[in-house]
Amino acid sequence: MFDASNWKRGDQETERVGKEPEPRTIEEIKLTEIRGRPVAKFVAAFLVGFVFFLVPVPWEGQVTVPFDIVVSWVTDSFPTVAGVYALALIVAGGILTTVAELRKRGVVGIDDGLAETLTLPYWETSAAFWFFRVAGAVLAPFLFFEVGPAWMVAPETGVLVWGTLILSVAVIIPIGAIFINLFVELGGLEFVGTMARPIMRPLFHVPGRAALDSVASWVGSYSVGLYVTRNVFDRGEYSKRDVYVISTCFATVSIGFVGVVAATVDLLELFPIIFVCYLICIAITGFVLVRVPPLSRVPEEYVAEPNPETPFEGAPADYLRFGLSEAVAKAEEGGTIVGASVRGFIDGLKLAVLILGTILSIGLAAVVIAEFTPMFEIIAQPLVPVIELLGIPDADVVAPATIIGITEMFIPALLVAEAAPMARFFIAVLSISQLIFFSAVGPMMMDMFSDIPIRFRDLVVLFVLRTIILVPVIALMTHVVAAAGLL
Repeated sequence: MFDASNWKRGDQETERVGKEPEPRTIEEIKLTEIRGRPVAKFVAAFLVGFVFFLVPVPWEGQVTVPFDIVVSWVTDSFPTVAGVYALALIVAGGILTTVAELRKRGVVGIDDGLAETLTLPYWETSAAFWFFRVAGAVLAPFLFFEVGPAWMVAPETGVLVWGTLILSVAVIIPIGAIFINLFVELGGLEFVGTMARPIMRPLFHVPGRAALDSVASWVGSYSVGLYVTRNVFDRGEYSKRDVYVISTCFATVSIGFVGVVAATVDLLELFPIIFVCYLICIAITGFVLVRVPPLSRVPEEYVAEPNPETPFEGAPADYLRFGLSEAVAKAEEGGTIVGASVRGFIDGLKLAVLILGTILSIGLAAVVIAEFTPMFEIIAQPLVPVIELLGIPDADVVAPATIIGITEMFIPALLVAEAAPMARFFIAVLSISQLIFFSAVGPMMMDMFSDIPIRFRDLVVLFVLRTIILVPVIALMTHVVAAAGLL
């Protein structure tokens, strides 16, 4: 469960882990006794989450997963209800943050019992994010009712941010949190984490359990993946460095969004190839960036009692036995499936209240700058000869699209929708692999992890580094695909 009492801003005590113990083998570990009830809880919770997030099903002429179906059904069938719901969450976030900040600063006095009921420490933040949440609460009614200046409520600015981002995130987080919490509380995290250790630790310097965060992002949304990361961080199972790496390297776009981008650039028939290229790009950038600043300099500190993974080595069968033992032990101490689901929904709802206003205010500013100023065209001019040198056509269109993704991930695909096939393929893979953009995931990370802290300047640096790594890699991929006669 996402424990609000553990989320203190700025004044947390941090702890470090001493020298990591030597790896143990299966013979040196006391395995949990396999009993029917905890095994049944683990298997049921795992299967429910697996089916909801991973099992492809046909729906309205396409193949997708139940999670996408549920979210799409809610937002498409009840747009007004979803809008009122999102509006209420954003306004509540602005009010609760203001009350919490005024109380923290001694401006107003609030009874401790009421403060505990409202979990006021959870809503405390920095002055900057206080402003962003209140700004979001002020802007939300204008966008909901579509009134205000033309630049603010235009289809490519306010309508895009509200309809494409805000409504989706408002629905995705609470629903996704229900099923993610089943994984976390009833053994799925331990099982996936144990099985993924041989890959995640040596390649990316993060615990094996970080694989669940990545899977949650791929099959659900980066917002669901970040929810998992915050949840595990508060349990002392991730250090600050773990969180920074996972958030900036593995809080990826969902499989569904990859399909949306492929369709936008009219290359949906190449979806499997685009998706494989995207996964390769994520692996390459993650492998490089964890070994260089700023990620390599983030301290190995914890904000809760440290509970790092037990080092382990063995054959695949040993990992399976150990993973099942860890999962059953967690399921045995966990509550019921219903209880875990309710706690997950409540935690997801609170998280949505916390971040939606920030996403709205920063996201709207980002897309307005991109749409109504020449800033990105000017910045991109030095990139034109680079793109030409790499053999990508329509360089004058591709160059701005290469960097404008820092504002909103979907905009690059729109810019190259009429370009040559190679240019469209190049930008399709690049835009979904850059990961960091400030209409949503950037402010979400800064607000959710302000106690690390994840800073704006570091996110900009990481975006630039990712782009430098990705441009030649994706150019090579584009030429290979073209040489195969697919473009």
